[in-house]
Amino acid sequence: MNTALRHWKEAATVILAAGTRHKLPVDSLTRCVDKGTSAPVISEHSNLPDRSVFDYEVLLLKRSGTSGFMPNAYVFPGGLLDPSDFSSEWFDLFQSFRRSPNFGLGFVKQPPETRPPIFATDRKKLGSLVPGDVAFRICAVRETFEESGVLLVVSKGEESTLFNSIENNRYSQPELTRITDLCDMSELAKWRVLVNEKPSNFIRMCRELECLPNIWALHEWGNWLTPTGVYGKQRRYDTAFYMCCLQETPPHTLQDEKEIVHFKWSTPPEILHSYQAREMWIAPPQFYDLSRMCRFPSLQNLHSFSRQRASEGCEQWLPVRMVSDSYYISLLPGDEMYPEEGSCQMDVTLKTDQSLNELHQGCSALHRIVALDPYTAAAVITITPKYNQLLPFTRSSLRTGTSSQL
Repeated sequence: MNTALRHWKEAATVILAAGTRHKLPVDSLTRCVDKGTSAPVISEHSNLPDRSVFDYEVLLLKRSGTSGFMPNAYVFPGGLLDPSDFSSEWFDLFQSFRRSPNFGLGFVKQPPETRPPIFATDRKKLGSLVPGDVAFRICAVRETFEESGVLLVVSKGEESTLFNSIENNRYSQPELTRITDLCDMSELAKWRVLVNEKPSNFIRMCRELECLPNIWALHEWGNWLTPTGVYGKQRRYDTAFYMCCLQETPPHTLQDEKEIVHFKWSTPPEILHSYQAREMWIAPPQFYDLSRMCRFPSLQNLHSFSRQRASEGCEQWLPVRMVSDSYYISLLPGDEMYPEEGSCQMDVTLKTDQSLNELHQGCSALHRIVALDPYTAAAVITITPKYNQLLPFTRSSLRTGTSSQL
């Protein structure tokens, strides 16, 4: 269902957060750092939150070094949309939910004219009976299964309970998502191979195992569009980001040894600390969203926030690059230096000879990621986030020589 006139491919990804056996202190369970400049407890040896107070971990997958797009990067599970994600067969499988708004997902409050194109496109005009909000979640669930072995589905027995809750307007998914045991691991491994070989086999799997992709566990979180001039014109992706909170870490996570060569479950501050220590590399979307998650030590609080916030919608973020000899910046929407109609300018790269201090002085609206090298970055933000989103945790500094830059 990719649109021929666009110069990028559509994709979907899931930020998987899973509970651990570690229990938070009582005061941490109810605490969420606010949207402003305040921050959680800082450990003595880091500018990041104290990792010991987090009761959940996030799944990251390491891409193969031979990949043509972000080789060796640690990413959230997800991948390209496949035509089968819009198949009319899904329309039959979701029969119980077809009369519910958006297959039971409901609708966002955001006016249609301000929705990102990936969500606003009328898929019926492109020949699909399956709404885009449903198809992108199917894609995210399928790709997560292919890459990590984590299967987010609802069994036939659970389906009836879910349907009744939606029909009675009581559905709010207040509980954390559980991993459903459908069959033994050997059979699941067989299906994983088949789905990797041919994405449409995911439909066949769900039919034979009598289950549905758990689209209701995925909450709309954001939309990132790959900037120009970074990975080549043929390597650009318009990606829907979803948040999913699991009761516990899945016991059978396993990389596919093709696109993915390693997996890692860690707390948000642990991942960011490893990134700062140059032990792993993450791209700007991962850096930004993990920094947001640092404001939530409690998984339940993260789940409640992401579930309630999802109905607000989101905006498309196309980072516009500004480069100098000593640093580079990813300008994001809302920054006063972001080009007008920046999301429509496909080949924008700005250049500057100013120092960071000179560049920031006099700017009242900042929304940018500043990097001195691939492993030294900080979010610099003074704007109020749209759509009830959180600011990243930003108590950090960048230094060049002896001069503090942030």
